[in-house]
Amino acid sequence: MERDYRDGRPEKRARLDEVRESGEVAQLAHSYSGGGREELQYLPHAPGNAPQMNGGNRASPPWREDDKDGHYTFELGENLTPRYKILSKMGEGTFGRVLECWDRDEAQYVAIKVIRNVQKYRDAAMIEIDVLQTLQKHDKGGLRRCVALKSWFDYRHHICMVFERLGPSLFDFLKRNQYRAFPLDMVRAFGRQLLESVAYMHELTLIHTDLKPENILLVSSDYSKVPESKGSKYFKRVPASSDIKLIDFGSATFDNQYHCSVVSTRHYRAPEVILGLGWSFPCDLWSVGCILVELVTGDALFQTHENLEHLAMMERVLGPMPVSMVKRADRRSEKYFRNGRELNWPDGAVSRESIRAVRRVARLRDLITASVDHSASELVDLIQGLLAYEPHERTPAKEALKHPFFRDSKSSRGRSR
Repeated sequence: MERDYRDGRPEKRARLDEVRESGEVAQLAHSYSGGGREELQYLPHAPGNAPQMNGGNRASPPWREDDKDGHYTFELGENLTPRYKILSKMGEGTFGRVLECWDRDEAQYVAIKVIRNVQKYRDAAMIEIDVLQTLQKHDKGGLRRCVALKSWFDYRHHICMVFERLGPSLFDFLKRNQYRAFPLDMVRAFGRQLLESVAYMHELTLIHTDLKPENILLVSSDYSKVPESKGSKYFKRVPASSDIKLIDFGSATFDNQYHCSVVSTRHYRAPEVILGLGWSFPCDLWSVGCILVELVTGDALFQTHENLEHLAMMERVLGPMPVSMVKRADRRSEKYFRNGRELNWPDGAVSRESIRAVRRVARLRDLITASVDHSASELVDLIQGLLAYEPHERTPAKEALKHPFFRDSKSSRGRSR
């Protein structure tokens, strides 16, 4: 069974509709680190209640050894240079830890990504800094929805990247909301902004390669509660604002640079990557299509950790893969097909549970119409263009933005069930 560090999401996520929330209000944090899944945390400070930290102790903490994995060791309340006071740990990933800090000079909260003291991660961080500076150079007003790198520095052999502090990721919001789907008008707003950001990156010949709900952050943590349905005594959360920003450019690659063979987190990985056909800008569009389905249904489209099962799910959702694409598959992928023409399924399944998992997957149109009252046909058409098997047939970001689904939401009657 093929697995890598990108296969981080649980294999199956059951809906938790029987779990109902009380009325507490929480501030949610999300990790800006790449890598594993982060659990939600409650931030200790609500917006508008900034700590009085402009003065006070600015002394550096005592020197400590890094932990066994090269992570920076710290205690809450210490300084990270005289400028930043550490308030909380927001998350941890493959490349490092993210700390919520108070910026004494600017009197504002920031999120600081502290990279592990391991050379390959330091090198990767410098590449990410270069990407972020390129994105900001051509977007002075910050209109392209990419997270803003405020500054960076090297502290005790750890590259530290200072970002604006944002709200929770779309995945964290879904999780906290018991995987209840976002309202359709909000999905429309998310999709438009995401495609605008992707179109901007592609103009700069940059491929993100790791688009997923974890890497899309709400700008604000605020939300309201609305009844699940008319007259319902149960409530679900709805973000107060649909404004988002894209994060984690640690895997971003310019099109003329070296392309590693495997990219993207498993659930959002395009078929050309699995088949070893090479990849370029269209792999980002496949990920966008998967993301839109997840936001409107509440569930990941392809919940799998294994290549053959993944391909079988694709065919279940989208229909048979083109023979011309199968014939171009590399030698490592030949085992997934019979006679170089059709998928070796279910004969090649690793278990009966795998076969049952594929059978449970619905066709794309059925998935969408089960979740959306109106505008379903437009959304299905948009997603079908983004999930075209052949990369050259996939709808480019700029063209997708012209799709009828993105008409003025005020004139749309669409809503999620």
